[in-house]
Amino acid sequence: QVQLVESGGGLVQAGGSLRLSCASSGSISRFNAMGWYRQAPGKQREVVALIIRGRGTTYADSVKGRFTISRDDAKNMLYLQMNSLKDEDTAVYYCNAVLPPPYGDNYWGQGTQVTVSA
Repeated sequence: QVQLVESGGGLVQAGGSLRLSCASSGSISRFNAMGWYRQAPGKQREVVALIIRGRGTTYADSVKGRFTISRDDAKNMLYLQMNSLKDEDTAVYYCNAVLPPPYGDNYWGQGTQVTVSA
């Protein structure tokens, strides 16, 4: 069973930056897709950024040009660099990893809180 642990969240002023990290207890090289999701109070969880082997990266329109997702398979880490933060980025951010077919197992971290003050 793989465990994902996020870190790097916190309180930041609007316009500031944070870098989220997601540490995997096992090798991430077997995951064909990894991503960051977020959930704000009273809202559904939404995708922020995905990194898919062979397909590159995709971002939610609301974060394009401001956020960058990356992975380091050697360190079993996933990252999300967040720049020019806005108050609407306030949410709990979750790391996600998915095994390729036919397995398709879906793993989630416990989340890390990001709060942006206006």
